[in-house]
Amino acid sequence: MDDTALKITIVPALAEVLPDEWNAVANPPGARYDPFLTWEFLEAMESSGAATPRTGWVPRHLLIRGDDGRLRAAMPLYAKMHSRGEFVFDHSWAEAFERAGGSYYPKLLAAVPFTPVTGRRRLVPPGPDEIQLKAALLAGAIQIAEENDLSSLHINFIDHDDADVLENTGLLSRTDQQFRWENDGYENFDGFLGALSSAKRKNLRKERAKAQEGVEFVHLTGDAITEDHLDHFFQFYMDTGSRKWGTPYLTRLSFSLLRERMPDDLLFVFAMENGEPIAGAMNLIGSDTLYGRYWGCSDQRPMLHFETCYYQAIDFAIARGLKYVEAGAQGGHKLARGYVPVLTRSAHWIAHPGLRNAVADYLTRERDAVESDMDYLTERTPFKKDS
Repeated sequence: MDDTALKITIVPALAEVLPDEWNAVANPPGARYDPFLTWEFLEAMESSGAATPRTGWVPRHLLIRGDDGRLRAAMPLYAKMHSRGEFVFDHSWAEAFERAGGSYYPKLLAAVPFTPVTGRRRLVPPGPDEIQLKAALLAGAIQIAEENDLSSLHINFIDHDDADVLENTGLLSRTDQQFRWENDGYENFDGFLGALSSAKRKNLRKERAKAQEGVEFVHLTGDAITEDHLDHFFQFYMDTGSRKWGTPYLTRLSFSLLRERMPDDLLFVFAMENGEPIAGAMNLIGSDTLYGRYWGCSDQRPMLHFETCYYQAIDFAIARGLKYVEAGAQGGHKLARGYVPVLTRSAHWIAHPGLRNAVADYLTRERDAVESDMDYLTERTPFKKDS
């Protein structure tokens, strides 16, 4: 492909891109369907007021078009005025650079806002020009950072193949871990329990029985989700967010736009008592994965969180034939519920040589610690051990 035939542009809002053309590169035929990369999800974060300049997220999406005007590649890109809502924590880097007299913000971020889910970030359909287009996206993002005197470029929660490629180009590689449930062909929840050790199996049954006392759990997808359901869930979301991370990221409009645009990609689990919701969890549905996102409740009863978020998600995944349930960032308590540690990766370009060298040294030590922690946790999963 002739580089001169490529036109690289930046748009300040995803509303300036047609949904069909964005989705054609974000979720091309044959790729794993990722609901977070859709125009419907990403644009909802902007037009609902969640990811906007006012909240410290300045959209600067990178587009590559051919000489025929067709969108060939894209990258969801934001100038950031802080590090909140990213789940790859670089606050200590920013503080160190500021103490040394530098300006860490604004920085450039390629990511899905508020979403610690591994996926594609250089959005290029498979084809003979894939490698060239991905290289052009990376070069374009770095050029944006350099020309605007930004401190750094961060590409968060990238799939492992792309992480290796980016590391080979010279970007700094960072690792962390999350917890994921894996479906080993289970026919039902009891089949999953049968894979656990006796003590863990008994404990999970007790937890489920305790959580289900006097409570009915309902699963809602598609047209079954109403604005009334969203009103209840938003109250749960605001309560949890205010207690857990200070200021919740999404607005009430965010949920309505997701319901309007992608209802079949949503799963709401509600715990009902006397016909009224007392807890709820929101999930998104991919081609092979159920992604747990938010949860909240009006009644802090024992085991309700585990049942609503983890066990009901497993029930749904088994019924749908989904391979994985991803339960979001952090949370060692997930290990005892059958969620195993998996590696997450990110890549970082840092302009200042001194900061880059310091971060590179830190990441080497951090990777060793993450690897050691994963080995430790993997040995302590609740599954039966081979003789």
